[in-house]
Amino acid sequence: MNAASAAPLLEAIGLDVGVGSRVLVRDLSFALRRGEVWALLGANGAGKTTLINTLAGLHRAERGAVRLDGKPLAAWPPEAAARRRAYLPQFQHDAFSASVLDIVLTGRHPHLSRLAWESDADTRVALEALEALGCADLAQRDVTTLSGGERRRVAIAALLAQQAPLLLLDEPVAHLDLHHQIGVLAHLANLAHPARPSAGADDRDTGRGVLFSVHDPNLALRFATHALLLAPDGVHAGTIADVLDAATLSAAYRHPLAAVEVNGRVVYVPE
Repeated sequence: MNAASAAPLLEAIGLDVGVGSRVLVRDLSFALRRGEVWALLGANGAGKTTLINTLAGLHRAERGAVRLDGKPLAAWPPEAAARRRAYLPQFQHDAFSASVLDIVLTGRHPHLSRLAWESDADTRVALEALEALGCADLAQRDVTTLSGGERRRVAIAALLAQQAPLLLLDEPVAHLDLHHQIGVLAHLANLAHPARPSAGADDRDTGRGVLFSVHDPNLALRFATHALLLAPDGVHAGTIADVLDAATLSAAYRHPLAAVEVNGRVVYVPE
């Protein structure tokens, strides 16, 4: 079965999302499939985090439905859902000291039976995830000694170690410098459309689906295939080319933006 005919990894159907008496997202429908990278954009307070939490099953929708692999989220046992979708929150809180490797190994928990310990294979997966994020040298460091940017990359490594086909990330490049912003988003894009999927490839090789929230529309333009833009007139959903333009972004961010071509690439800058 090819990606176009397979059930979407994630589907929202007539979704209303709110907090208290305020409706943040109204009547949202979209489907995320393997090989797609969706960028979620919008002004502060527009509802990006609440929407991602709803799609992850951590916030109850006011109306509508969310489906994971064609089944309602509520029909999935927690451990089975965690093997199909991985979620990165906007913030991490480290109450206790632990090694970076132990933190990344928590991403393997959905794959372990209740009384099992991590195997050598699990450790290899965790170390490979750290290597992919440029954090291999941090494996034995105490997580409480890390900088904010280092801690963010370790959190993303834990998400990668989960090896879920669907990745939901709330501001994954927050606290990262430009070099690491580009590196993280490039790696996520490569996971969605790997260059050379092997014959008989499994979930880790056939292209994942990614949704990440981000403030910079230029990062969305560079790395995403699709966009969800939370704007005053509603949610704009579709391909990057269909959703992102100067007028729509200006309205969403309440500041005029202009499109400028640099080395053959369009970027948006404040006027």
